[in-house]
Formats: sequence, C-alpha cells, structure tokens
Amino acid sequence: MSDIIRIEHLCKSFGAVKAVQNLSFRVKEGELFAFLGVNGAGKSTTINILCGQLQKDSGTVEIDGMDLDHDTVRIKRELGVVFQNSVLDGALTVRDNLQSRAALYGIVGVVFKKRLERLSNLLDFEDVINRPVSKLSGGQRRRIDIARALIHHPRILVLDEPTTGLDPQSRRLLWDVVTKLREREGLTVFLTTHYMEEATDADYVIILDNGSIAGEGTPLSLKNTYAGDYVTLYGIDEKSVGALGLPYVPIRDGWRIEVATTSEATKLILEHPALFEDYEITKGKMDDVFLAVTGKKLNGGEGK
Repeated sequence: MSDIIRIEHLCKSFGAVKAVQNLSFRVKEGELFAFLGVNGAGKSTTINILCGQLQKDSGTVEIDGMDLDHDTVRIKRELGVVFQNSVLDGALTVRDNLQSRAALYGIVGVVFKKRLERLSNLLDFEDVINRPVSKLSGGQRRRIDIARALIHHPRILVLDEPTTGLDPQSRRLLWDVVTKLREREGLTVFLTTHYMEEATDADYVIILDNGSIAGEGTPLSLKNTYAGDYVTLYGIDEKSVGALGLPYVPIRDGWRIEVATTSEATKLILEHPALFEDYEITKGKMDDVFLAVTGKKLNGGEGK
C-alpha cells in the first residue's frame, strides 16, 4: 500500500506550550490509523493542521501527494472530517444540513438526491431525513456528522474523538458503520481517541504523549512489546500457583499469572501439564500498553 499521508518533523507551539513536537509518521492508503493519547496530548492540534484550520510552525505535511503549503484547497476536498463537537445546525432538518453542505462542493439536484440516498442507506438514517437535528439522539447525530463528512466523496475520513459522550450502544453502532464504510467505500480512516479499546482493530497505532510519539506499531506488536500475556488457571489451590514462581493475583474461581510472552506461557504449560487442565491465555490490553508507554492511566493521571 502507498502512503496517503506523510508527516515530517511537524511542530506547533502555543506560547510556551509545545503542543506538537517533531512529529513524523506515515498513513497507508485504505488503513485504519489510530492516533492515541489523553486529552492535551496533541491529537486535535495535529488534526487541525492536517485540515488546514491551524498554521503549523514547521515541518511538512503531504496528503495524497499534495503539499499542504501549496495545495490547501485541493487537500480539503480529499478530507472528510468528523470533529469532536457536532457542527450540524440543530434547527435544520437532516436533509437541509446535508444539502447545504453538498452545495459547497457543487453537488446539487439529481446528483445530491442520489448521494443522499446512498448515504442514508449506508448509514441507516432514512427514517430521520426530515427530522430536525435537535430532535436526534447522540448516536443518530453522529451518523449524520459522518454523512456530512462523506457527502463530497473524500478519500480520507478523519474521526476526531468521534465517540466522546456516546453511550456504549451508540459507540458500537458507530464502529459498525465505520467498518461498513471501509469495506464498501475503501476509505482511509484517521482516528484520534483516548479510548484505548477503539485501537484494537487498527492497522497501525501511534501513542502520543505531550506532543511527541511515545510508542508506535500494530496493536499486536505493541502488546507483545509492552503488555505481555496472562495465563488464567482454574481449579487449583494457591500453593500450586505460588510454586510456579511467577507474579499472580486471585480472580473469581481462579488465578491470573503474568508472563512476558506467549512462548513463556507455552513453556510453562509443557513443564507443568498437571496444573493446566483448565486454563486460558490472553494478551494484555491496549490500556496496559498505554500505561507502560506513557506512565499514565486513561484518565490522564500518573501511573504508579
């Protein structure tokens, strides 16, 4: 896959605050790219620079082979952006919101009607097209935000903290929609989030801390490097678990043992087969990765 976004040595400061510090990364065409970090890590600043809404201090930004300094207008047509806070007009209907947005790109008449039909079917909002946005639920409004971002056929969908404030059911629905879009539209999706579990299905992950890259890789490589594995044993006593000589904690009906790698877990099983009649092996979570990389918990507090 070719690079559709190329960032080199990007910097942005607000007075003494260095929001983005020497940031360099690539996004491959068609992938789900996750930009992770607590609030204030530099995620939204980077997004605003990419979208041409904020002037960078230094560095280069290329999108689909175009330089941001020289092709801002063309680049904006390549991007569809769903911001943290909805930009829809609550007094207008869903149709009117999308129609006014489409008109900015010259999408009118029959062309708009076909695009609206396509998006309403894809995002499942046919039944609310004529309803004022102010009357929609949070999950419904988010789907219209996505439709607004896609109305002009962009190649890249930018999701800036898209699920903040949504209930679990609406969050799940939104991700079902994003998965469907990637499959049907072939979109590249650039995600910023502080929900680590949302990065589990990403093709590539960058963890930001204080405006700099603290860790990067696929979710699997990050887990293998920073989180280790866990073996959960059931049906044995604590004396037997303690004899293994590894850190463990009690859980309901069993014991959870921390191991460095999957191969270490396999070795443990082969050496003590009598203890492993009822067990499971699980990878560490992205939460564990984030804490190991940044020393911070998801709420932004310092880890122990």
